[in-house]
Amino acid sequence: MKIVVLAGGLSPERAVSLVTGTGICRALRERGHRAILVDLFLGVEEVPENPETLFDAADGLCPDARIETVAPDLEAVRRSRRDQSPRVFGPNVLELCQLADIVFLGLHGRDGEDGRVQAALELLGVPYTGSGYLASGVAMDKAVAKRIMDAGGIPTPKWGALEYAPEEAERLARELSMPCVIKCTTGGSSLGVFLPEDREELREALIQVRQYGGRVIWEERISGRELTVAVLGDRALPAVETVPAGKDFDYTAKYQKGGAAETCPADLTEAEAAAAGELALRVHKALGLEVYSRTDMILDKEGTLWCLEANTLPGMTPTSFVPQEAAAVGMSYGELCEEIVRLSRGLKRRD
Repeated sequence: MKIVVLAGGLSPERAVSLVTGTGICRALRERGHRAILVDLFLGVEEVPENPETLFDAADGLCPDARIETVAPDLEAVRRSRRDQSPRVFGPNVLELCQLADIVFLGLHGRDGEDGRVQAALELLGVPYTGSGYLASGVAMDKAVAKRIMDAGGIPTPKWGALEYAPEEAERLARELSMPCVIKCTTGGSSLGVFLPEDREELREALIQVRQYGGRVIWEERISGRELTVAVLGDRALPAVETVPAGKDFDYTAKYQKGGAAETCPADLTEAEAAAAGELALRVHKALGLEVYSRTDMILDKEGTLWCLEANTLPGMTPTSFVPQEAAAVGMSYGELCEEIVRLSRGLKRRD
């Protein structure tokens, strides 16, 4: 099968996406597919007269990708594009996607998880992996997803949308309940998430969160065990428990060696494991997600599970949570990628 793995783009999660895409592309090539990695924003500047020959390129056009301790310099990425166009789709991206049998979405964050790329591919009749454009947009916006969870009776921490000018941050910091979490509504990989310990840190969080764009929400901070559960097809996979090495499970802790201790399957009772899987499935269905997703949750001291958010394109580096959970049920990384392709090709996107 000819497969374009779309990765990169202009999201703050660009580096994570490139590592994800490289892993997926190489795994699919090892399984006999003609897979290539294409950067959503940078594209492919030079295409041969017969562009189909690119699908046989050495190493699938995979870059030497790695995740650093800080998010990438997106302005530098913009400057590196030869045509200096601001368009989301780089040179020859859509043309190559239209040649593929399916596009594997290895994107994270804005332009990848928010449904816009999915909508463009759907209008062109190009098959792609994962959830559709509407469910992707709904799940990406934490405020919208929270409203749906509230309406569906899914337990999620108390929250509120915040609209304020920068000069109002000090007043808000005095008024909001603590302990709390401050989030931008469209962030991922723990970017744009702040866990203030006092009023001064809360004021700083209210100022800094605005740099990530989107709207801002306040959320009650619930203490407990941090779990994440993937859904693949119609079944929940075993939970992973994460214990950060430092105070918070931030971008560095999530992607740097030694940043957190991860246990898969999590050390849960049979009843707790079943409840976590059931909650992930409820969230997956309530948000209209398809093929695969990953739901983050907290198990508090009273044994209550609280849904934090759902990820429609969860990290797929070979050591990410979803591959760990798949391995726990005997599924290799390559088999997981193949199953995502199989399930996605079975979907009917448009009438």
